[in-house]
Amino acid sequence: MEKNEFDKVNVFGQGELNSGFAEYFIGNSYLNPLAKIEDAKLSLFNVTFEPGCRNNWHIHHAGKGGGQVLICVAGEGWYQEEGKEAIRLKPGMVITIPANVKHWHGAKKDSWFSHIAIEVPGEETSNEWCEAVTDEEYNKL
Repeated sequence: MEKNEFDKVNVFGQGELNSGFAEYFIGNSYLNPLAKIEDAKLSLFNVTFEPGCRNNWHIHHAGKGGGQVLICVAGEGWYQEEGKEAIRLKPGMVITIPANVKHWHGAKKDSWFSHIAIEVPGEETSNEWCEAVTDEEYNKL
């Protein structure tokens, strides 16, 4: 999906360059904060990936609860859990990622991609950033 077409359907907006987490991404990503609910310890972000951009393998640790939910909103992307086949992401899909599962997500090579990321509240939560998804792994998709 080309950028001008993508911008028409990315209803939550691209946001700002994700420079704070750039070291954990191959390519550029962008963050648009949508909501922050302090009492519930819940935040929602629209995350936009340029074509070919993906985040590193990572784990959302939790002693209880936790994990992440992705709601795909525009373009096409990939999601993969360690040891499993990658899943092609399209608008309208919802991916529920349990706590303590190593995974990555990002855009297809030829498409911009956006998803809403929801960190699920839990106890003893932390995020662990792991190794990058190599070009060899990614290019097999």
